[in-house]
Amino acid sequence: MSHSLKFFFFLLSTITTIPLSHQQHPLDSLTPNEFIRVKAIVNQSHPFSSNNLTFQYIGLNEPDKQALISWLEKISSLPTPQPPPLPPPPREAFVMARINHKTHELVIDLSLDRVVSDRVYDGNGYPSLTFEEQNNANRLVFEYAPFLASIAKRGLKVEEVVCGSFTIGWFGETKRKGRIVRVMCYYLDGTVNLYMRPIEAITVTIDLEALKVVHFKDRLMVPVPKGDGTDYRESSQKPPFGPELKGITVVQPDGPSFTIDGGRVR
Repeated sequence: MSHSLKFFFFLLSTITTIPLSHQQHPLDSLTPNEFIRVKAIVNQSHPFSSNNLTFQYIGLNEPDKQALISWLEKISSLPTPQPPPLPPPPREAFVMARINHKTHELVIDLSLDRVVSDRVYDGNGYPSLTFEEQNNANRLVFEYAPFLASIAKRGLKVEEVVCGSFTIGWFGETKRKGRIVRVMCYYLDGTVNLYMRPIEAITVTIDLEALKVVHFKDRLMVPVPKGDGTDYRESSQKPPFGPELKGITVVQPDGPSFTIDGGRVR
């Protein structure tokens, strides 16, 4: 896992463990427990699809605007500073999931723990990619003999190759079957700044549903840029690549100048 991803998950775990001392606002984002409940409800509603069910998006299904305004007006009219709890508008979650190779848009009522709407989307476009789908596509190229031959032809070490999958865009097709990604690869070998060393002129197209290579082309030999001076980490910024960086410390001896109340930062 990259350092940036590790930091993201650390930050996420830090934020989601902050105690909720306030009354839950109808527009507060879903809590970790609510995410777990939503996934369980969807799995229960499609019990025979566990091997073909992926969650592309889970988020708050915002309440009706007039119901929200009415709730806020009642809250503001209550005595302060500790108003008694007032039931908020019904809390719902919106889900986009791929179930048996179809895109479902679901609405989950979290007060009733059940699906209140389940619609199959059949229009243009596809939901976002999951990390698992991207990782599966990236691994697939290393099992594809023509790709390995192209890497060897360039004199590159396959263990230093890193690949990423990207959507291929829309170019006017009325309808395209399958969820297709294009895999682009980069070369490390002495640097962590992989984007400075693309392996160009190799095209690998993968069908995510069938999980197979549907197109491959090696057009021409393009030299991979050199790795010298491309590393962006502090430890590498020493002469002759740049001035040696001095240490830095940030402290707040009197505590932070902000407060966190649930999902609100002041």
